[in-house]
Amino acid sequence: MYLADRSAPAGAKTAPDGGPVRARAVAQAVLALGTVSLITDVSSEMVTAVLPLYLVAGLGLSPLGFGALDGVYNGVSALVQLTGGHLADRVRNHKLVAGIGYGLSALCKPLLLLAHSLGPVGVVLALERTGKGLRTAPRDALISLSTPAELQGRAFGVHRAMDTTGALLGPLAAFFILNVAVGGYDAVFGVSACIAVLGVVVLMLFVPSGAGPGPDHVETVKPGGAKPAGANLREAAALLRLPRLRALALCAALLGLTTVSDAFLYLLLQDRTGIREQWFPLLPLGTAAVFLLLAVPAGALADRIGRRSVFLAGHALLLAGYGLLLWAPHWPALPYLVLALHGLFYAATDGVLPAAVGATVPAKLRATGLALVGTGQALARFVCSLAFGAAWTVWGAGPALAAAAAGLCCCAAVAGFVLRPSAPEPDPQSAPEPAPDPARLPRGTR
Repeated sequence: MYLADRSAPAGAKTAPDGGPVRARAVAQAVLALGTVSLITDVSSEMVTAVLPLYLVAGLGLSPLGFGALDGVYNGVSALVQLTGGHLADRVRNHKLVAGIGYGLSALCKPLLLLAHSLGPVGVVLALERTGKGLRTAPRDALISLSTPAELQGRAFGVHRAMDTTGALLGPLAAFFILNVAVGGYDAVFGVSACIAVLGVVVLMLFVPSGAGPGPDHVETVKPGGAKPAGANLREAAALLRLPRLRALALCAALLGLTTVSDAFLYLLLQDRTGIREQWFPLLPLGTAAVFLLLAVPAGALADRIGRRSVFLAGHALLLAGYGLLLWAPHWPALPYLVLALHGLFYAATDGVLPAAVGATVPAKLRATGLALVGTGQALARFVCSLAFGAAWTVWGAGPALAAAAAGLCCCAAVAGFVLRPSAPEPDPQSAPEPAPDPARLPRGTR
């Protein structure tokens, strides 16, 4: 699909027929990064699919211990994400910082073969999440900077759909390896390491360098083609003065405090329905399949009707999934319904939030702004993992989920109020020029 400008600005490129150049809805950089994410997610989700069962059933961790480890898995990524985003803006090389993050995650996969207790596993997961934290904001900044503002929801939807294809294939690979390979979990970790290296190779060879828009995005070039200066800490701190960015960061953090992690959701589903252990790695497939099918339509819908509405609707669908786990009868279709709602939640939120941030933050600080919101959200989910693990240990699974559902309902109401539409600020580049002073006009034109 193509987007045509209605009028060509001065200096813009023109097509052979004299009309303006049409920018593709999805830039080549987005497709290349989507391919990298697809491969990397196959590697990561192979591990993620078996990790809860490996830790709880294999190593004998309690729900509290698993909650602490799951919190580390997400919290370390949050702490590093801000550093990765600012570093990418400062050095003006988003691909380099993202490559370092992908490389570090790939190097950590073989270490899981050597870790067989809580301490070593926690250290390896912390290092792997450090790599994820470094790469997330630079990668999303490359997507945002390569795409016109009015199509960012669609672009992030395309990337998340490709990413989710990897999330779909990863558990399938883990399922087959567990059933045919000798060594079970170790075989999964070894294959995961090899696939992660392939993702780094694709990034280096096919993702274009540079932080700015790709060749498919029409943009006026500054005279002389001078490379913009890197961002500094003072400019990064000034981002917090943007009211809309503060609102997005606050709401992402609030909702993250009551969003139960995927791993806990799958454990709750197994506990509620009695799914056998050999089928457990396939549970993420339900989420991933729905996410894959609806990520692009949800992103396009958000571009059309507003990102706030789609974002809040996604959390309402997650709340419905919590309700089914708590109060629905034991239907045979219950696992499918819960996983479908879980996938709808991700389709309506995972790409929509960075698209909203990208429309708020200046290009020079795009990775930093994305990292600010992503860090707040990830830290909140870290706290949620710890709290939910403790609540499950003390109260049991049902009361812990009921508390999370009540909290999500309250936080969604607050987010709906905070993100309510406000009067748009005038764009200095599109504002009309002031009327001329009659006293300064030539005598014949007064």
